[in-house]
Amino acid sequence: MAKRSKLKARKKTWKELSPLAKFGTITAALVQVSLLVAAQRDISRRPAEEIRGSKALWRAATLINFVGPGSYFTFGVKRPAAIK
Repeated sequence: MAKRSKLKARKKTWKELSPLAKFGTITAALVQVSLLVAAQRDISRRPAEEIRGSKALWRAATLINFVGPGSYFTFGVKRPAAIK
């Protein structure tokens, strides 16, 4: 049986990235930081009665890339009941 050598793909350095890849990386980082700041600010300003769960839990959850802030705004904020 022939030995298989496992080749690891080397990660590119910043200098090796194309301009489009650099732009995409910077854009994604800006969106991520913007969502984080918006969620943290909302948690600070919103009364605890309007948040599902504890503020501390949601603060920690928002630190998880895009998923945390998205989850907070989708599931963590209590919406007012629709008026019929």
